[in-house]
Amino acid sequence: MWLKNFTVVGPEKVITGASLRIEDGIIAEIVPRVVPSGVDGTGLFLCPGFIDMHGDMIELEVEPRAGVDFPKNHAIAHLDARMAACGFTTAYAAVSFCTNSFRGERRSREHSEGIIKALREARANCGIDHRIHARFDIDFPEAEDVLSDLLAAGLVDLVSLMDHTPGQGQYRDLERHIAKIALRENITHEAAERHVMNKVERAGPEADRWGRLQQFAEISRKAGIKLASHDDDTVRKVLMMMTFGSVISEFPITIEVARAATEHGMFVAMGAPNAMRGQSYSGNLSAREAHSVGFLHILAADYHPASMLPAIIALAENDADGLCGAVRLASTNPAKALGLNDRGSLLPGNQADIAILDLRSNPRVVATLVRGQCVYSSGFLQL
Repeated sequence: MWLKNFTVVGPEKVITGASLRIEDGIIAEIVPRVVPSGVDGTGLFLCPGFIDMHGDMIELEVEPRAGVDFPKNHAIAHLDARMAACGFTTAYAAVSFCTNSFRGERRSREHSEGIIKALREARANCGIDHRIHARFDIDFPEAEDVLSDLLAAGLVDLVSLMDHTPGQGQYRDLERHIAKIALRENITHEAAERHVMNKVERAGPEADRWGRLQQFAEISRKAGIKLASHDDDTVRKVLMMMTFGSVISEFPITIEVARAATEHGMFVAMGAPNAMRGQSYSGNLSAREAHSVGFLHILAADYHPASMLPAIIALAENDADGLCGAVRLASTNPAKALGLNDRGSLLPGNQADIAILDLRSNPRVVATLVRGQCVYSSGFLQL
């Protein structure tokens, strides 16, 4: 199949009036001219399908309101359609294990393991490539056993290590954190403060917490699974996580931390909603600020996949490589970080994972192809 007369966003340059041929699910060739026949894409762009290394949506699809459990097959089917409609062709669903949350059983062992197994079983019937990003908080008492079991069963593709102890990381401003919990959960300031201080007490000393992180990291390393750190708030923590084997620093808190991660060869990942809005919802580092000085390498869907395209457009305005550079944040770079050597760039020999975009007055995803097969179409093109 030929896709003709498109603007092709390559790894290094944009080619107008180009054509791309797909054969057996692979990009066979790209030529800088309009071929005689094929699907005409006048005015449209071809770019690599987006790769999301961290999306929190699956937990909300399964339990859209506290205590309201949806059938997992229904939730996964909706997530699959939602991601495809936003241009994603590979997505790592972030499934968390932690305790003592106001969110009930959403992140318990039974609940989270159930989601992981259901998603793995559903993959064959999904349009896009779904993978598992298992997130382990240091306050989860069964973490070592659960992680070992999941890795032994081949159910996990990426592990991130989290320390959500109030007073550091994402929640280093205790008063701000307490106020947010009180507002979000509709409880008194005193009740929120008790919850927060109990969590601090349960977590224990920093040395003990870091020791647990090291244990989790060693288990992942032995299994050959990529490792990410989470909410790094000090240069010291970045260096520690790097020695543990982390290749990705997710959501660094300050520009100094993002700089340290970059200088030590880690990929810095931040949320597309942050980049789209120009600010972090939690008051931490702006993705646009990190990008402006070269310390942003990966955009993640985080909690809102529809933010990816507007985030790319916003960052392209100031990227040294324009649209190519911004698109790499959602495709080429996550593919490199995650070891996905068969996708992430529009190059001959790669999988034909493609997002077809209309970037005119109302930018949108027109169609999404996975291995050359259409998994989403707005109806604008006849594929």
